Formats: sequence, structure tokens, C-alpha cells
Amino acid sequence: MQLTGNALCYGDHVDTDVIIPARYLNTSGPKELATHCMEDIDPNFLSKVKPGDMIVAGINFGCGSSREHAPLAIKAAGVSCVIAKSFARIFYRNAINIGLPIIVCDGDFHDGDKLTVDLGAGTLQNTTTGEQYAFSPFPAFLQKIIQAGGLMNAMAGGDIA
Repeated sequence: MQLTGNALCYGDHVDTDVIIPARYLNTSGPKELATHCMEDIDPNFLSKVKPGDMIVAGINFGCGSSREHAPLAIKAAGVSCVIAKSFARIFYRNAINIGLPIIVCDGDFHDGDKLTVDLGAGTLQNTTTGEQYAFSPFPAFLQKIIQAGGLMNAMAGGDIA
């Protein structure tokens, strides 16, 4: 599976409270959550993000509470994947469970860089700078979950054993 989009860059320790503020947790509807995605860290996020774009961050992305609302909001906003130097473990798994690819990569990126990710090959290319990075591809069973659009879809379709 290959993904292409622009980088939207953030720093370290982006927590779930700024990904989707707690005041919006009275809904679990992805479209509604998307309208508030990242608004406390970047009020212009929704005007910048285009379908397929990628959030790029530093260490410990998704720290804080274990709410599944955070990756849901990101995915529903049109983000194709999140790339960070490291992730909070519960965010990582929640993202996989809803079919949002999460990539651990220690590269340097800037807002607007054009990125291409090959999930199967484990490569990330910054086509703006020409740099290429390798990351550990997901095991086959996680790739099936992501390709199915999440764990529940994969189970319903019999795509995982």
C-alpha cells in the first residue's frame, strides 16, 4: 500500500487532549470529531489538511489519555498516516485498530514536504528533499487490519486469523 501527501509537522509530546480536546468527547462520530481535530495545537489545521496528508511529529505522539477518539479524528480529517519518532503505546494500538497507519521514523521533515510511504516495503521518501528512510514494515496481520480499514472490518471480512 502506497500513500502520498504533504507533511504537517508538530513537535514532541503531542497529547490526545490537543489532538481532540476533551470538550468534544460527547460524540464518537468520526465526521464530527474531524471538525475539531488538532484545533488546540493548530487552529488552522482543518484549512491546511488535504486528503492524504500526513501528520509528522517528534517523540511520544499520542501521549495522554487512551481515548480512541484521537486517531478517529485524525483519520476522519483525511490524514493518511502519522509519522513520528515515537508513539504512546495505547495511541499506536488504537490507531492500528481503526486502520490508521502509524510509522516510526527518525527523519527531519518540514511543513509542506511531499512524502511517499510504501507500507509494504517499509520506505518513506521525502520527494521534496530526495531523502529516503527505512522503517520496519507492519507484520502481515497488521497490514491486513490497516488494508481492511480497521480491526472490526478485518474481523467482519474474515481477513485475519
